[in-house]
Amino acid sequence: MNITEKITKYIDEHTDEMVADTMRLCAVNSEKGAYGEGKPYGDGPFKALCEAMDLCEKYGFDVKNYDNYVATADMNDKESGLDILAHMDVVPAGDGWTVTEAYKPVVKDGRIYGRGSSDDKGPAMCALYAMRAVKELGLPLSRNCRLILGTDEESGSSDIKHYYAIEKEAPMTFSPDGEFPLINVEKGQFRGSITKSFDSGLKAKDFVYIKGGTTINIVPGKAEARLKGFEINEITECAKAVEDSTGVSFSFCEEAGDVIISAEGKGAHASTPENGKNAAIALCTLVSKLTVEESERSAALKTLVELFPYGVTDGSGIGIKMSDEVSHATTCTLDIVEITETGLTAKWDARTCVSANEENCVEVAKKNVTSKGFEVETSFIPAHVVDGDSDFVKTLLACYEKYTGKKGECLAIGGGTYVHELKNGVAFGAVGDTTDTHMHGADEFMIIEEMKTAAKIFAEAIYELCK
Repeated sequence: MNITEKITKYIDEHTDEMVADTMRLCAVNSEKGAYGEGKPYGDGPFKALCEAMDLCEKYGFDVKNYDNYVATADMNDKESGLDILAHMDVVPAGDGWTVTEAYKPVVKDGRIYGRGSSDDKGPAMCALYAMRAVKELGLPLSRNCRLILGTDEESGSSDIKHYYAIEKEAPMTFSPDGEFPLINVEKGQFRGSITKSFDSGLKAKDFVYIKGGTTINIVPGKAEARLKGFEINEITECAKAVEDSTGVSFSFCEEAGDVIISAEGKGAHASTPENGKNAAIALCTLVSKLTVEESERSAALKTLVELFPYGVTDGSGIGIKMSDEVSHATTCTLDIVEITETGLTAKWDARTCVSANEENCVEVAKKNVTSKGFEVETSFIPAHVVDGDSDFVKTLLACYEKYTGKKGECLAIGGGTYVHELKNGVAFGAVGDTTDTHMHGADEFMIIEEMKTAAKIFAEAIYELCK
């Protein structure tokens, strides 16, 4: 029996255990909580980390705890070769669950349902069982494979900053916190906050406020405005035209003599803004077209719409439109807008192509925005690229091809993963390339057959990279 056959047999025989261990972890509500002594991210992440460490010790791995930020499990005490980076924290449960409650995992129709099943507790167990397979099959290694389990991936990855302040990065790292085949390019992240103050007060016919969006990396699906001095019938014709051009719908009601406009669009992740319908920009567009009395506020609103026109997601309004063959086009979306009587705040999230830098992107945007009379603060994280022709990447893709029969290829994404700051880190699985696991949504799931395949791929990769 060759190594591939041995790995396949081992994982097939241990699938029920892998499922049970995944469900054990998914039963822990590991949403980020308040800091407590010895619990940097609250009770939930701490408990999940303890459960994971218990499993790693149970299966004979050398476990180390880094101040309850991160825990590691080592295959052996040899030279560092490969790190596998997963996480135990989860996004909030949210509403809309139908198959089960978020933290009462169940198996149904060949799937594990529960928060964290695909992000990232199930994939973490795929990695652990891959390590078990290599260890218990006695496959010879000359270098170490280390499983790193973090607890703050969903809220900024300060856990990993803590870990890498103590330990060196391995020569190779992959995170099973993405999708197959392999992600070797992650776009940069360029965010900006626009502000402007007003002291002129409200006019007789004016908007009292416009507000939309609460999270900078989510295209707002809802927005609201309040108008004074208007009747609803003065608004409907213009609203219909904006509805027709944007696909965002508007509804109206009267309150204390004012008109409240509610906008209903479609949310989307900031890395794929073209999949959404930005309710905030559509509402700003509508109000900018109404016959409000001219003022510093109304002029600022019109300028904001000029900088971020509805449906334009390439950043051309602020001068950062660019593209390259490696990572394709930059995207840009204005996701938070709040205009009151006294001030304006708006925030954008751009995912920049590999060729974007401080000079051709950040400074250009700042110049274009400030020239319109706004103040702006920005942050910029360059794109992450690992050579797709490296032996590391080629080995991972060969393992993927062996167990799936599919062509292995490198992908570029607009989102960021756990390995964005690592020199030689890629995202590799564990979700299938065509599967939507409802990650971050209600009824999140992980397909058990895909877990088996991922565990086999990972085991082969550990052997090939560390033998």
